[in-house]
Amino acid sequence: MTKEELKNRTKQFALNVFKFLMSLDKNKAVDVVSYQLFKSSSSVAANYRAVCRGKSSADFLNKLKIVDEEADESLFWLEFIKGLDIECDKVDLEKLITEADELVAIFSSGIKTIKAKNNIK
Repeated sequence: MTKEELKNRTKQFALNVFKFLMSLDKNKAVDVVSYQLFKSSSSVAANYRAVCRGKSSADFLNKLKIVDEEADESLFWLEFIKGLDIECDKVDLEKLITEADELVAIFSSGIKTIKAKNNIK
């Protein structure tokens, strides 16, 4: 997958999360969870764009670690929604969980590869 394809994929993930969140019933508890998930999912896309502009291997790696953390946080909040059994489209929720899990795997793998290439522990 190219950087451009991954930029588009992370942006689409953020858009899909936002659309999903817009469909949830509004109440104080759901609003708190929704806000956290919106921040982390949009951060995946925004910070991946910054990764693509990394000025050095170290800069690239540090920014990629942030993206990985935000993708994992997004996965957490999606699983949290599932665990609370919040009224929502369960098919959409499962698709988002799968996508978040795949993004975490992609970024974690990228981090391991960069560390191995640069002999970083």
